[in-house]
Amino acid sequence: MICLAAAMALIFAGTLAQVHLGIHEAQARYFQSFFVWWPPNAGAFQIPIFPGGHLIGAVLLVNLIAAHAKRFCWAWRKLGIHLTHAGLIIMLAGGLFTDLFTIESHMRLSGGETKNYSEDSRRAELAVIDLSHADWDQVTAVPEAALRRHQVIDNWSLPFRIVVQNYYQNSRLTILRDGEDGAQAAANQGPGARIAVQPTPSAVGVNEGNVTSAVIEIIPRNSNTPLGTWLVSAALGAPQSFSCDARTWKIAMRPARYYKPYSVTLQKFTHELYSGTEIPKDFSSRVTLIDSERATKRDVLIYMNHPLRYRGETFYQAGFQKDDSATVLQVVHNPSFLAPYVACVIVAVGLLVQFGYHLIGFSRKQRAI
Repeated sequence: MICLAAAMALIFAGTLAQVHLGIHEAQARYFQSFFVWWPPNAGAFQIPIFPGGHLIGAVLLVNLIAAHAKRFCWAWRKLGIHLTHAGLIIMLAGGLFTDLFTIESHMRLSGGETKNYSEDSRRAELAVIDLSHADWDQVTAVPEAALRRHQVIDNWSLPFRIVVQNYYQNSRLTILRDGEDGAQAAANQGPGARIAVQPTPSAVGVNEGNVTSAVIEIIPRNSNTPLGTWLVSAALGAPQSFSCDARTWKIAMRPARYYKPYSVTLQKFTHELYSGTEIPKDFSSRVTLIDSERATKRDVLIYMNHPLRYRGETFYQAGFQKDDSATVLQVVHNPSFLAPYVACVIVAVGLLVQFGYHLIGFSRKQRAI
């Protein structure tokens, strides 16, 4: 009862917080955490003020298992109760594992385009690309969390260090004009030498996104003389180039990528409307899946409620470009996606057994009378 009351209070507080934080940030702080911390912004000192969704769910799961082990004795007449509680345990455990380990991303494909990665629009990364190889590029991805903590990026694959001078979770970029007073360029190299950056509040709308930006300084390992500072931002389209250690490098702020051991090619996207309206009737994507490791090459039609499942990932038809020039596939990696189905079947069987047992007993008493 205490856990259920805490869950109700948490849901109420988390729902109100969505107004200012947005859905995804409120989920992360209230429901996808073990504690709700204060102050909400990460700093040198925080204190837990309320149990989070993961802690409440975990305590409910442990309580249910303990109660089942202590209070219920094994008997055939209680088989239905045992099955019902086992189904509830699997459902709670599956929900917790789904929340902890599920990865959601998307893959945007134009006609004929091939990709071997999906992107997470809610997370950003700094991509450092080595262009010295003729047949392939070596990419070192720096997660947004490292940029947020203003860390010094010192990776063995890079002949230089990256010093994060400024980080903006959401920002607005303004081009500087000649003779303009009061504004200062964000960097001294690349487009950042002509751009000013202003921090803005995080986006809270469902269809809104943050423009993540950072100002970084690059220092070669064999020298303490910096090469300069660069502005990297999601608002800047093309990657920026520089030279170090007799090699050419590119840097760019982009959505976090999840690379696959296979590729997906869009062959055709179909978008049908209801006659005389602009309301979508049906939209589907015919793709070619190519996996050289498993010698797999096949065509698949993805449409509503008919996803593609492959290598533990599920591709859903999620959306499309407004001019129908591209399709958007949602890619979900959920290692415990079968848990709800198994739990529902076990609970249903348990209820049938329990009510059936009492029904048979009641029928026998009626016949005896």
